[in-house]
Amino acid sequence: MSIIIENEYQGAMLPDYETIIYDIVNAALDYEACPYECQISVTLVDNKAIHQINKEYRGIDRSTDVLSFPSLEYHEAGEFDWLEEEGIGCFDPESGELLLGDIMISMDKVREQAEEYGHSQRREFAFLIAHSMLHLMGYDHMIQEERLIMEKKQEEILQMKHYTRDE
Repeated sequence: MSIIIENEYQGAMLPDYETIIYDIVNAALDYEACPYECQISVTLVDNKAIHQINKEYRGIDRSTDVLSFPSLEYHEAGEFDWLEEEGIGCFDPESGELLLGDIMISMDKVREQAEEYGHSQRREFAFLIAHSMLHLMGYDHMIQEERLIMEKKQEEILQMKHYTRDE
């Protein structure tokens, strides 16, 4: 597996942010039983940078906590079987890894939301990685039923790695 981490954030970082990324990415892939080695990009930015990307790509003129850019369009969320027949262009030709997509996280929002929700920045950061990984695997939360499924999966992934709200 390749996780490409780009830290463009100028502020103080969580001391173990890379470990958290690896923990949660691996836990999410295991949870969804992804049968492939994957390639994922994670970029850490500030509110200004994510605001700009959010406006450019989504037409939303404000900062957000996390943006997910999936490389695949799933027939069904979390289902990888179709890749055997249809997914030839979904793999890196050099490494053979499944190109899952890109994650962008505002570290400013990690701090703000951890304080707002009353838990640690580590937990908030892990939550945003889990949330985004589910998006990269085809999940969404636009309707109530999908939101409930995604919330349950996020919480179970975080519990697997012991990133709890009381941390």
